[in-house]
Amino acid sequence: MFKPNYYLLITAVFVLFTVMTSNVYFQLAWAWFALSFFTVSLAYLLNKPTIFRKRSDGTVPVYVRWIFMPFLWGTQLYNSWARSNDPVPALQEIDKGLYLARRLFPSDIHDIKNANISAVLDVTAEFSSLNWVAFQADIDYLNIPILDHSVPSDTQIHRALNWIHTHRKTGRSVVIHCALGRGRSVFMMAAYLLSQHPKSSPNDIMEKIRKIRQTARLNKRQFKYLKRALDNKLLVVHNSAWLIANPVSGSRQWEEQQDVILRYLSAYFNVTVKTTTPEMNGTDLAKEAVKASPDMIIACGGDGTVTEVAAAMVGTHIKLGIIPFGTANALSHVLCGTLSKVASLETICLNLIDGCEQRIDTATCNGELMLLLAGVGFEQQMIEKADREKKNTSGQLAYLKGLWEAVGQNEVHEFTVKLNDEAPFTIKTPSLTIANAAPVTTLLAQGKGVPNIMDGELDLTWLDPERMQILNLAELAMLGMGDQHEDSESAEGNNGIFHRSAQRVTVDISQVGHYVIDGETREAETLEVIVKPKSLSVIVPESVAI
Repeated sequence: MFKPNYYLLITAVFVLFTVMTSNVYFQLAWAWFALSFFTVSLAYLLNKPTIFRKRSDGTVPVYVRWIFMPFLWGTQLYNSWARSNDPVPALQEIDKGLYLARRLFPSDIHDIKNANISAVLDVTAEFSSLNWVAFQADIDYLNIPILDHSVPSDTQIHRALNWIHTHRKTGRSVVIHCALGRGRSVFMMAAYLLSQHPKSSPNDIMEKIRKIRQTARLNKRQFKYLKRALDNKLLVVHNSAWLIANPVSGSRQWEEQQDVILRYLSAYFNVTVKTTTPEMNGTDLAKEAVKASPDMIIACGGDGTVTEVAAAMVGTHIKLGIIPFGTANALSHVLCGTLSKVASLETICLNLIDGCEQRIDTATCNGELMLLLAGVGFEQQMIEKADREKKNTSGQLAYLKGLWEAVGQNEVHEFTVKLNDEAPFTIKTPSLTIANAAPVTTLLAQGKGVPNIMDGELDLTWLDPERMQILNLAELAMLGMGDQHEDSESAEGNNGIFHRSAQRVTVDISQVGHYVIDGETREAETLEVIVKPKSLSVIVPESVAI
């Protein structure tokens, strides 16, 4: 079996040549060879196929090819010898519309067209792919980089299965290829066939493949991983999705970007698209979607649209995906991190395709779904002052202006608060928030640092009315940027900031009479907020999944 140590051994040989050679030009050449094979050995040791920087169109950057040129020369020499002595054709049909192949060259274009193949799955990491556009071939191409002799990640398997199945459902033939069509491509072919024939065993599927392509084989690690994936029910196609879009969110971004979004998603999902109207909101459409039981429901819009869609999904195991097209996009910020604010549309769509499932808490506020927070005082005044016209012209600056005006007024209110089944207590404050989740930018909810959306608790934060509120905001900003400090069971403040945690919070707000929940204003005499731990499945990027 191949081991990365082989490349380390080759590296040591070239290092030895470098030391023993006196000619400076030969020393540079041997050092180049040593660097090339050492870098490749690191890629194998760390299982990092991305080290070759292969792009989505199948090209490898020129500078990378130069770094790895000695390795690529050696690999291509071996592959050329292996192809010339290969007892099987370059391209073979394993199942109806499913082909296995070695690395494709211009000489294979004729066979590709004769087989009516219109989709190519390239599982090599080290080689550039054919430029299908140059050959005027209507080919849909996908690269999932895997190192030779290695195994794909669970995310790569999931992505490949969905992509292959989407093409097969529409009658398009697919070819899967690696360098020689013997290992990596065979793994993906076997994985897909097992997803379609779950009662078969890996041995049965491999026997089926080997009857047609005798050179197909999996090493011990690959076969063991294939069996584990089957036993863990990873070899299941999940490619039905409903996309519910709010056409007026984010200055009508949906109208401008829908073709781009569907181009990315339709290669992996059977997408049903619905748009909200004054008569049919996100909750109505999501209830319709839940009846169809798709694998994912994607909310495309602002936090209001996301909350509407999620309201029909709480308690189900359907995954919620988010395309943030609103002004604040606070929940996306909570789930995907700060970089979500500047993420490209391609990155957002790929996160939906490759992302991981995570269960998060939700809450109800006076019987209404609350994903983020409820607030009275500063938070409620800020939302009321940042109307739609101001948000359209100023974006998130509208919220900052609203907060600044509220702080300037500094209206102090008296609230009676009850946590869980404890005795009620009275507070005087200009700002009270009850948060299930909030990004660091939502200052008024940072009484204990950033609220944790998976801790099964609500975070209650209020401010000291006697202290300058600008100092309170500065303190909240520092708490949000730092680590969470230990909670206190008392209501003693931290430099003017008060915090408590509870599963249920009841507040008498009759002195104010209205509040805000997830950016929407409501009227009531009392607030009752109850947390629902781990009640909603969401898709988050693999890089931030817990």
